[in-house]
Amino acid sequence: MFGRGVISTQYAWALEKAGHTVEFYVRPGRKADWGSTVALNILDARKKIRGVSIKEDWPVTLVEDFSANHDYDLILVSVQHYQFKNAVDFLAGRIGQATILIFNNVWEEPTAAVAKLPADQLVWGFPRAGGGFDQRGVLHGALFGKVIFGTFGAGQTARGFAVIKLFRSAGFKIQESKDFRSYLLAHFVASAALHFETFKTISKLTFVEAMQTTEFWKNVNLDDKELLPLLKARKVDLKATSELKIFDLPPWFLCLATKLAMKFIPPIRRIPVRHSNQEELKSYCQDVLATAEAMKIILPRFRARQEVFK
Repeated sequence: MFGRGVISTQYAWALEKAGHTVEFYVRPGRKADWGSTVALNILDARKKIRGVSIKEDWPVTLVEDFSANHDYDLILVSVQHYQFKNAVDFLAGRIGQATILIFNNVWEEPTAAVAKLPADQLVWGFPRAGGGFDQRGVLHGALFGKVIFGTFGAGQTARGFAVIKLFRSAGFKIQESKDFRSYLLAHFVASAALHFETFKTISKLTFVEAMQTTEFWKNVNLDDKELLPLLKARKVDLKATSELKIFDLPPWFLCLATKLAMKFIPPIRRIPVRHSNQEELKSYCQDVLATAEAMKIILPRFRARQEVFK
């Protein structure tokens, strides 16, 4: 696992429990800072929609040395999207014979973002998990039962099938996409619309409170529609992904669905309640606005309120 973040830690735990050997590469000095265990408070929703509560001090192996002489079968990369370039730069020349699973949000052209890595060793996927670390270092997370894997118009590779088999061995169900570029960019835009409204309402209501109002979803829908020309300009097939279909639903229905999910499905509530990285949320809004301005596409709502996500 490249880094010991929210996503990589939860999937590492699930994979180790399924019998696989997992190690984390961390920056020099982090091993001493973080110690040999991770305090977990996870809702594991792979088998039960309400999740199974996992609370344990999980022993982990952290390594600070990473050379091309390693014997890893798989390197999983899941970092903040604004850290992705640095991760790619670091890994270039250190891959060896391993398969690299890109398990990451990406806003720039996906294939360009990984140009320094060996294309024939890459597999693309996307997690369904979230949460955050508290000030004591406890990971409060939620891990869902589905994992998405994708290709860029071609069939899945032998390495891809091997990684899919790995995740299935840990109890995950697989969803596949043959237009993963459209999936990634549409998901990024959907996230930007959601996060923009988060910052607009944060001074009045908590994020969870705001999500349970019709006004919140009305504005999210307007934000998403404002961003659609940006996706069209980047030649994203809007019909190839389900990520944007939620915005076709009426705001009152989204409000009701959110209230029910927050009340009856604890893993869904866990993610917005425990998400702790404000810099990440702001970066989505900053990036879509910067790209739109570079492409001469006007985003009136984002430009008018850009001070909320600076």
